Amino acid sequence: MSAIEVAAALLVALVWGVQFVTSKYGVDAFPPLLFLTLRFATVALLLLPFAGRSTRREIGAAAVISVFFGGLCFGLFFVGLHLGLAGLSSVIVQLMTPFTVLFAWPLLGERPPLRVIIGVVVAFAGVALALAGPGEPVSAVAVLLVMGGAASQALGNVLIKRFGPFQPIRFMAWLSLFTVPQAGLASAVFETGQETALRKANVLAWLSLGYGVLFGAVIGFGLWFWLIGRCSLARVAPFALLSTVFAIGAGILVLHEKVSSPLLAGALICIAGVVLTQAGANSDKTTVPRSSLCKAGEYE
Repeated sequence: MSAIEVAAALLVALVWGVQFVTSKYGVDAFPPLLFLTLRFATVALLLLPFAGRSTRREIGAAAVISVFFGGLCFGLFFVGLHLGLAGLSSVIVQLMTPFTVLFAWPLLGERPPLRVIIGVVVAFAGVALALAGPGEPVSAVAVLLVMGGAASQALGNVLIKRFGPFQPIRFMAWLSLFTVPQAGLASAVFETGQETALRKANVLAWLSLGYGVLFGAVIGFGLWFWLIGRCSLARVAPFALLSTVFAIGAGILVLHEKVSSPLLAGALICIAGVVLTQAGANSDKTTVPRSSLCKAGEYE
């Protein structure tokens, strides 16, 4: 990865890490699936005017990927975040990385080198340690929901790579549009009190929505899709683990969450896994088939 690509990946980790805390405000003020609907509806309204002309292939791919990268990923995650803690959720969601590497191997032919596999295992061990340690009571349902969201995002990553490359703004606009009815229907079926929540939402709740739209979606996922188009998933996905550090720090400073030693140790082990997967990355010449790479300037 080039210096610009590494910087972009680090920025995504920072933006997403802080988003764990801002989203906690949102999903506690609104029913989680309603919050998801509002977020993607706003993103669609903002980006569709700038999306330009789209092909049937782009629209069809966005419709399919939205099920995994939109409705399932964020639906499961937001409900899990509402039931759990921001810091712990930020550790659990990093299982997206081993899930991505796992899915990319058979679906994309991206065979990770041994070093990457070891790094992923180390990161997975960090998540396990964070869950096993003492601390505030952990909801098993919240853990399973966040894990399901991580697996859904991982499959979405692989599908983006499989059907791409996509122009980031155009793809995000259509993905958001297709996610809105999924999330809205789920909210109507499984949630209550939507109108009351909208009337009583305070400034922090609306600022939470604004951060999720501008930084989490437009900037964060715009850069993420750009990185997926240019680099191997085995290179890009581990950077998302770094968001755990930012999320735990923000959770302590803003939400005053109690952090146990196992949680901190687990987060550090995750970082060690990231470093291990990136060490010597430039020397891996045969990990990814040339046909699966996106060259600069290939976007329409």
